[in-house]
Amino acid sequence: MVYQSITFEMNEAGYAVIIMNRPEKMNAMTAQMRAEIPEAFREAVSEGARAVVLTGSGAAFCSGQDLGDGANAASIDLERVLRDEYNPMIQTIVECPLPTISAVNGAAAGAGANLALAADVVIAAKSAYFMQAFTRIGLIPDAGGTYWMPRLVGSAKAMGASLFADKVTAEQADAWGLIWEHVEDESFEAHWRARATHLAQGPTEAYRRTAKALRASFDNTLTEQLTLEAREQGRAGKSRDFKEGVIAFLEKRKPHFEGR
Repeated sequence: MVYQSITFEMNEAGYAVIIMNRPEKMNAMTAQMRAEIPEAFREAVSEGARAVVLTGSGAAFCSGQDLGDGANAASIDLERVLRDEYNPMIQTIVECPLPTISAVNGAAAGAGANLALAADVVIAAKSAYFMQAFTRIGLIPDAGGTYWMPRLVGSAKAMGASLFADKVTAEQADAWGLIWEHVEDESFEAHWRARATHLAQGPTEAYRRTAKALRASFDNTLTEQLTLEAREQGRAGKSRDFKEGVIAFLEKRKPHFEGR
C-alpha cells in the first residue's frame, strides 16, 4: 500500500508503526489522512503485526482538523465529515484486534487529542500536551472526545478541559488518569518501542479480550460483566497461549507466546 499522508512500518519485533506525516502542518487531519489511517490499521492486521503504534512526525502528534483542507472551513458539512470520515477511523482503531498504542510525541489538539485517546494505551513525551480546542472556534469536542474524557477523568475535569480549552500537559494528563504514562523526551521513542515490543511478544488474544471486557464494563451491570468475564475467560482458556503460559510457569521460564 502506498500512502501519501502517513508512513507505515513493520518492525522486526512484530509491531507496526503508523506515522502521521505532515510535519509542516503539525500533522493536521485531512480527508486523505482520515482514509489512510484506518487502511493502515487493516494492513497491520493483514501483515501479521501483533501490536500497532500510532504517532506523529516532527514536533506534533496531531493538531486536529486542517481547516484549509478542501472547501472553506465555514462551509464544511461537519456532520457528514464526522459521520463518514472521522467516526469510521475512530471505530477502526477501537475495534482493532491487536493491542494499540498512541505514542504522543507533541501537541495533540482537537480531534488529534481524541484520536490519541482511541488507542488502548497512551504514552506521551513530557513536552507533549492535550487540548480540547473546539470551543476556541465555536465547536464541541468530537472524534470521541465527549465519550473518552468523562470516562477517563470524570465529569469535572472533562467539563473544565472542554469548556476552557486549556492545554493539559503530559504530566497533568498522567496525574489525571487521562493517559497511561509520560516519559522524558530523550527516552520517549526508545520507551514506546520497548512497550510495543512487549505487547507484540505477548498473548494477543488475551489482550484483545481484556480490552473488550474493560470497554464493555461502562455499560454493563455487575451481573452482566461477571457473565462476560466468564465467557471471555473460557475462550481465552482454550488458547495455545494459555497452555504455553501455564507450562512456562511450571517450568519456571519465560513463556513464548504466539498470539494464538
